[in-house]
Amino acid sequence: MTNTVKIAPLDQALSFARLLPAKGGQILAVTAYDQDVVSGIDLTALKSDPSEDPIDLVNRLGYEALQAVITAAKTPITVAACDLDQPVDLTSEHIAVGTNYPEHAKESAVQIRPFLFPKYVTPTGPRADIPMTDGLLDYEVELCLIVLKPLGLEAPVQGGLILGNDVTDRAALMRHVDLKDPQSGKGFTTGKSGPGFLPVGDMFVVARDLKTFVRDLDLQLSVNGRVRQSGPVTDWIWDLDEILNQARAKRDATWAWREGTARLAFSNAGEIPPRTLIMAGTPAGTIFQGVPGGDRLRGVLNWLLGGRKKPLLAQVIEAYIARNLAKRTYLQKGDQVTIVVDHLGTLSNAIV
Repeated sequence: MTNTVKIAPLDQALSFARLLPAKGGQILAVTAYDQDVVSGIDLTALKSDPSEDPIDLVNRLGYEALQAVITAAKTPITVAACDLDQPVDLTSEHIAVGTNYPEHAKESAVQIRPFLFPKYVTPTGPRADIPMTDGLLDYEVELCLIVLKPLGLEAPVQGGLILGNDVTDRAALMRHVDLKDPQSGKGFTTGKSGPGFLPVGDMFVVARDLKTFVRDLDLQLSVNGRVRQSGPVTDWIWDLDEILNQARAKRDATWAWREGTARLAFSNAGEIPPRTLIMAGTPAGTIFQGVPGGDRLRGVLNWLLGGRKKPLLAQVIEAYIARNLAKRTYLQKGDQVTIVVDHLGTLSNAIV
């Protein structure tokens, strides 16, 4: 499967990529992405320090200066998409939103009201493997906003964009969720923070007008070449402004995670740190589609026939997990999960 991605015009957005260290590590301003071949202007000479990445260039030089350099350049270089690295360095604490798309909330049998939770995981690259677990591995294509400078309590939404796959162990999530109040977000950090559970796309995009730019974005995810998720970004309930407003209101909240607690990514000064991801939710089409009646019945029977050491709802969850493990309903070793979005790039990750 080969991928072609439309690249936004320079007057609308700047599109950046970075080569793997083994391939030279250059920073590119992407000008074309056709049949898994990427063309772009080498911006490496603009670095004032070897450690700088595209976020540093944007913060130091600004949109207009970078646009001028790219426009004036005469000789683009061409590379294979498989040689692209994670385009920017990111933190490991992120702000995520659940059931932010009505159809996904409906398929998950959750009342249509978004909620926030922290995701604690170091992002991995666009071709990184996703480790298999002994649970139920699911996918979620998401648009992610990257905070470029400390984002204070009064600052408007601003930043760059990248694609992400919010990989989830549904078994771990369901075992820790608050079944009486799933929209509390309890259990989501646990189910979504495994190693390798956040591969990100091969392009970092800075739009001149963020609100206008996202209107034309369509998210799409496929597994082994079959489309599973597809829909406009702006089908969301909370847009980026509202996600940020909700996050500010929850900046002091805590969520149970491992032996302690997790919080949304705010500094002691009340700012969201640079390189934090704000993950905007996923459209319909995940593997999880709620707990069907048959699993509910099996759970009740197990509870009645001697399983009362566990609460009834816990027995229902275990019945769901056992059936799906046996049927191999969720992602399996060898599956390839691919996300392709015009203007934002691609990521394609194998389950290993």
